[in-house]
Amino acid sequence: MKDADIVGQSLAEVLPQTNKYWFQHKHLLQLNLLLLVPLLSSSVAGYDGSLMNGLQSLPQWRGYFGNPVGTKLGLINAAQSIGSVLVLPVVGWASDRWGRRIVLLGGIIGVVLATVIQATSTTRAQLVVSRLVVGAAGMLVVQPAPMLIAELAYPTHRGKYTSAFWTMYYLGAILASWTCFGCESIQSNWAWRIPTIMQAAYPLIQAAFWMWVPESPRWLIAQDRAPEAMAILAKYHAGGDIDSPLVVREMSEIVDAIRMEKEIKTPGWGALIETPGNRKRLFIVVFLGAAAQWNGIGVVSYYLTLVLNSVGITDSFTQTLINGLLQIFNFAAALSAAFLVDRLGRRTLFIWSGFGMLVSYIVWTACSAVNSIDGSKPAGIVVIVCLFTFYYHYDIAYTPLLMSYSTEILPYGLRSKGLTCELLSIYISLVIAAFTNPIGLENLGWKFYIVFCCFLVVILVVTYITFPETKGHSLEEIAQIFDGPQSTRDVEESEREIKKGYEVEATEKIERV
Repeated sequence: MKDADIVGQSLAEVLPQTNKYWFQHKHLLQLNLLLLVPLLSSSVAGYDGSLMNGLQSLPQWRGYFGNPVGTKLGLINAAQSIGSVLVLPVVGWASDRWGRRIVLLGGIIGVVLATVIQATSTTRAQLVVSRLVVGAAGMLVVQPAPMLIAELAYPTHRGKYTSAFWTMYYLGAILASWTCFGCESIQSNWAWRIPTIMQAAYPLIQAAFWMWVPESPRWLIAQDRAPEAMAILAKYHAGGDIDSPLVVREMSEIVDAIRMEKEIKTPGWGALIETPGNRKRLFIVVFLGAAAQWNGIGVVSYYLTLVLNSVGITDSFTQTLINGLLQIFNFAAALSAAFLVDRLGRRTLFIWSGFGMLVSYIVWTACSAVNSIDGSKPAGIVVIVCLFTFYYHYDIAYTPLLMSYSTEILPYGLRSKGLTCELLSIYISLVIAAFTNPIGLENLGWKFYIVFCCFLVVILVVTYITFPETKGHSLEEIAQIFDGPQSTRDVEESEREIKKGYEVEATEKIERV
């Protein structure tokens, strides 16, 4: 595939030409290994999501906390989302004020502390408090990570790496589900305490390597620290060559984009609705966040146990086994899609996903009805098959593109605020879904699935009408899709300014990066 089809002609013409693979270049190998640290942030969220599914399947956990159902179970699950919503207004400001790295570290420490509280829980109240804390701390881990990845990644790797970010959600889910499966036979409270303790595993790995992760060059430029940004780009994108045409072009695009945003944009949150382009961006990210939860995924992501109970699969061994297999399947499907984003495009994957989820849910609903009315075991088996087909179509778009698509369409000045709005949309939807889904499943049974069939029709139509393609553009060039060609400046003039202004100081700083 041609570089111009991935990053656009402007950057493609200055990319170094080589016969080697990227991992044969020391600086690219080092950069991609360091990016694994923020990449694991979604695994932290994924562990929590699957952990609650696994714990609900364990009689040891249910018995210890008084067999919570309905609103009590909803409160336990919703507490994590509530904690996330409470901290969201602060995390976006913090990422812009102190940088992506510091906020990420604060979240890592917070998740470890929350794990201690949850693992030592003796009452339902303590459990709810721990879920609130893990939700708040988890947001500090999740929110800055995709920005750090997108703003640091090598141009031709950006699409794949940002798409892989939320795919790593399932890496956390796999560890959680199989830990619960492995502990299912333990006849004591350690059956649920061990999986809870393991929630700290990914944050501890991140903490061990955090100090070597560089700061976002775009954040540094916005803080008037352009020489530091140039040194980082030179070291990790050009192997230390400060005169590299690629580094000069990247710097010119970033400096121009941030300068123009400061000149013509309203400061603060008002910029999100100032122009038609920004209003469209805001609509897409908020809609995407809500659609990711109201497309039916919330029913199985937190209440798989209730779904399996409804078709007659009630023993904890089988339920934890299905949960474990489902997470492995999800990870494989999402990761394969992450490597296809540059070839198929973002818009194609979203439309394919919406259509596939709709068909899967219609069949799922019909077979659930047959199983409920006639007790048909074959219909119950088809429901399990539909779980996998639905998840496959969810995974090819809403897993790899949930955060990466929004990160791409938002310019630097709006990126942190826009992602905060998307996460707010996601977690408000999660809070509502956490309360309504168990009540709906308990009172309506299979009929509750019809609601999501209707939502999926709306999601598919809106996606088709409003979601533009971003393939073939650099991170700064995507602004032209929303704001027109006047949103970028003359490249050659900017490059001359970059060479004249920053090279000497950047050379002095490059060894310290």
